[in-house]
Amino acid sequence: MTFDDGKNFVVTIHPMKYKTLRSLIRFVMNIIADVEVVGMDKLPPGNVLLAANHLGRLDTAVMLYAIDREDIIVAVAEKYKNHPLFGAMGRAVDAIWLNRFEADFSALREILARMKKGGLMVIAPEGTRSKTEALQQGKMGAIFLASKSGYPVLPVALSGTEDRGVIENLKRFRRSKIRAVAGDLFTVEIPKGKGREQAMREATDEIMCRIAAKLPESYRGFYKDFPRVKELIGN
Repeated sequence: MTFDDGKNFVVTIHPMKYKTLRSLIRFVMNIIADVEVVGMDKLPPGNVLLAANHLGRLDTAVMLYAIDREDIIVAVAEKYKNHPLFGAMGRAVDAIWLNRFEADFSALREILARMKKGGLMVIAPEGTRSKTEALQQGKMGAIFLASKSGYPVLPVALSGTEDRGVIENLKRFRRSKIRAVAGDLFTVEIPKGKGREQAMREATDEIMCRIAAKLPESYRGFYKDFPRVKELIGN
């Protein structure tokens, strides 16, 4: 999953290390939060791109909490490389650090190579943590990876992970109410040649609208007035 502005890393987690890490995360999350996971049974085995909104620093922890797979490819901001917790986690899983604001083609090739080998790619289409605590306009990186790899997309809507609320609850010794709600799996086909960029923009908005439709209204942000969101809610 892409964290925050700056840089990010991509890593495929070793099964034994992942299980240990996931157990620790679940233990801690159950202490500080009431986590509700809805629809994650829609996540099939095999190659999948899981696209989630990005509200706060707990987003990746929630994904690791909710997912019972070891073949995960995750992206996290490089700004956490020297963080006592997130940095240690990255080093423990042999992270590859990626500069998102430069043309880091070698890292991009590594991402696609790992996706070609198979697995579950977890990414935040917004690219950065939302400063408004609501959806931002999606960027086209997720659709680029989906179209290049052929992975189907599973949209996941996160709520309750915004940093402000989590920190306030911790100060008051209250558990945060966090939800992770999966939408329906769908495939993406982007034509080559003329109209490709427009098709990628529309496909990106489709991902974001599917996420928005699974969120409370106050979280829909940039996509709150999109007719597609209302259509999806009505289905």
